[in-house]
Amino acid sequence: MRSNIVSEVLKGIRACGRRSGIRRRIQAAGLPTRVSQWWGAVPFITSGVVIVCGVIYLVCLLAGYDSFVEICFLPSMVISRFQVYRIYTSILFHGSLLHVLFNMLALVPLGSELERIMGSLRYVHVMFLLATSNAIFHLLIALLVAHNPLHTYQYLMDECAIGFSGIIFSMIVIETSLSGAQSRSVFGLFNVPAKWYALILLIVFQLLMPNVSLLGHLCGILSGFAYTYGLFNFLLAGSSFYSAIESSSFLSACVRRPRYIMCSGASPSGYLPTHSSTSTQSSGLISGNMWRNLSSWMPQRETTRDQSAQDTRFPGRGRTLGSTQSQAETSAISSGQRISDGRRSTVDSAAAVVGATVLNQDSGSFDEEVEKLVAIGFEKTQVEVALAAADGDPNVAVEILMSQLD
Repeated sequence: MRSNIVSEVLKGIRACGRRSGIRRRIQAAGLPTRVSQWWGAVPFITSGVVIVCGVIYLVCLLAGYDSFVEICFLPSMVISRFQVYRIYTSILFHGSLLHVLFNMLALVPLGSELERIMGSLRYVHVMFLLATSNAIFHLLIALLVAHNPLHTYQYLMDECAIGFSGIIFSMIVIETSLSGAQSRSVFGLFNVPAKWYALILLIVFQLLMPNVSLLGHLCGILSGFAYTYGLFNFLLAGSSFYSAIESSSFLSACVRRPRYIMCSGASPSGYLPTHSSTSTQSSGLISGNMWRNLSSWMPQRETTRDQSAQDTRFPGRGRTLGSTQSQAETSAISSGQRISDGRRSTVDSAAAVVGATVLNQDSGSFDEEVEKLVAIGFEKTQVEVALAAADGDPNVAVEILMSQLD
């Protein structure tokens, strides 16, 4: 009897061990899957910048290269020796692991949102403009401080600045202007007016990390405001220009990438995207969950603005390469009709579900959510199907759409 009891106890222990082992394997397999889905949703250019900055840091680390004075943005060397290359090399190099890690984690949500709205090619152009304007502001302020008649201060001329954070601060300003939010949360601790959000972040970071470049971050904020106020409009081309470049042969390899966001071939969109709510509880920079924050960034169309008055600060909206439905087919699906040209039967069944959902809920609210997701860059057909499957919940619909990007 005692031996039977012992054997049963041993069997129970083994069974518990197997179950716990299976549970650990499932959890271990879940993390790589989530990381893969998260990375697979990052657009082409944003992911490319992350890879380039990461590889450069690893190469410098392995090679023992730390002579950043040769590639950093140094105003005295730019002026005296006209080393303009420092404007662009300085943003790709980082001084420490935490430096590059923090900058890239901040870039992913901000850059992904802006790339989906602008399109990949326009997004590259805007980053180039921001890097150039950051350097110009940096030079001007350093020269004014160094040669002012009251007291010369040479330190800024000899300050060596590296890192992508200047452009990230520009993106914070642009994203805040896009969002239309009235207030922003700083690390979840307190709310500040949205127009002061970037400056408050600048002060907080300077207090927490006194060694960071105050002037470099400040110039990033100035460049962001210059962009949002339209001072760069004369340097921005129309959508047809970007579309013509994308159709050329030398960009064909990039354009065929599944995460490349095409620029719209139509005329620039005449609206400024805003938040669906008047307040945002968390910033994209401090986001812990990219999918949920993306739903709070969803833009919507303003109906009071005249279509002829185009806002070229945020021209057009991106769309993902590889769309197979035409506009006529999309409108047919949105009204619950069947596609009769031999499309997949699953689309037909999904169209019926969408039609039933639209009848059962407020059509205005449903169409508004559809427009928000379409404005980000998702295909309208997929948006309608995802919203129907999510019972109209935009957060769940975003997660469904992101999982389909793989």
